[in-house]
Amino acid sequence: MKTFQKILLATVLFTVLFYDENIGLNFGVLGISYSLILLVSIPKKLRTRTFFVLFIMSVFSSAAFAWYGDFASFVATIMSVALLSFKAKSKELKSVFVIPVFAITFFSFIYRIFLFDRWLPKINTQSSSQKVLAVVVIPAVLLSVFFAIYTLGSDHFANILNFNWNLNIWLLLVMICLGFFFAFNFFNLWIPGFLHSQNHFLKNYFTQEDRIAKPTYSFMDLDTERTSGLVSLVVLNILLVFFIITYNYEQFYENMKTPVQLSRETHERVNAVILSIIMAIVVLMFYFKSNFNFDEKAKPLKTAAKIWIVLNGVLVCSAILKNLEYFVSYGVTYKRLGVFAFLVLCLIGLVLTFIKVQQRKTNAFLINHMVWYFYGTVLAASWINWGNMATVYNINNDKADFYYLSTLNFNDEILMKHYSQKMKESYNTMRSEKKGSKLFYRKNSTTNF
Repeated sequence: MKTFQKILLATVLFTVLFYDENIGLNFGVLGISYSLILLVSIPKKLRTRTFFVLFIMSVFSSAAFAWYGDFASFVATIMSVALLSFKAKSKELKSVFVIPVFAITFFSFIYRIFLFDRWLPKINTQSSSQKVLAVVVIPAVLLSVFFAIYTLGSDHFANILNFNWNLNIWLLLVMICLGFFFAFNFFNLWIPGFLHSQNHFLKNYFTQEDRIAKPTYSFMDLDTERTSGLVSLVVLNILLVFFIITYNYEQFYENMKTPVQLSRETHERVNAVILSIIMAIVVLMFYFKSNFNFDEKAKPLKTAAKIWIVLNGVLVCSAILKNLEYFVSYGVTYKRLGVFAFLVLCLIGLVLTFIKVQQRKTNAFLINHMVWYFYGTVLAASWINWGNMATVYNINNDKADFYYLSTLNFNDEILMKHYSQKMKESYNTMRSEKKGSKLFYRKNSTTNF
């Protein structure tokens, strides 16, 4: 399938699906359609295992959005189709380049659209297709467009052929333009050449040249830098031990606080933990970016680094336990689920950092893998009915707050079974108000209250 054929087909699909329609189900159909077009048009040399996995994930995430229509499945669909389009263009480039590639592609659209030889087919001047295009297709398109415009401007003109258009011409034009914009950029993705030259900086393994021990700064020799790193990590380990002790004492042994105080303090502490873990990983990436991975004299430094990683892991586990206790005491909310997700990602980052130090991997190894783990987390969030799960847990454990549960998605039948008719009526009122303010279509129970 030629590039212009993919763009034309995707533009027509977008227009048909979104003209005067909701986003939800149709966006899921569009995501699956984009994925299928990429599958049938990709060259065999690019049909890697990664591509096929991304194709399956694109279909699943699009189906999840068609069913749920929530923000998590929306982000999962965008990420899946974007990664699929990226891998359909290049299998060598690291996935972390997907963001700059699409940013460059979108911003260069106004320039690249005029490079007709790169996306339009080359016409054989000896064939009759050129005459058909010039004499039939172009006049027919112009006639249709202007006929539609004139019928909107004059009832008598429309009645000449007894033809009545119920068409918002401006909305149709906007849909066509948006459809073309997205189709052009997804199926005519532009990867600048300089990105290929930068790809080697994101390799997972050190080259032989990288293994040569040399100082990072001209004002500090290698022995001094090694000593500085060891002293810094030892001091940080001691500081972290005291912090873990005080952190756990405040969380588990101090007098019980009010729910509002506990909520505020828990989120403040979790934010501090997440920030400290990110900083810890950055510090270790600085010290083990190249030289000290292969320096035989840096074994004490590596030992101190591993101890620091383990202690940071203990800190994350403490925060997870506190958040779990918060679950048990006050029930499940979207924010508490989000905290779990971030803490698990921090724990994964620490494990990958330990592997990096132990197996002498590059910093890019950590970045490349975290991109995929973040993507996997978004996918998992898009497939699970969190609103229903939170409602079931809270009701079964006497943590239910009707007014909060009514703001969750996809829990209509459960609420109907556990609340009085009066509360159902107030629920119906709130639900109708909420539906009017939602951006995304949501598939709720078909039961009427």
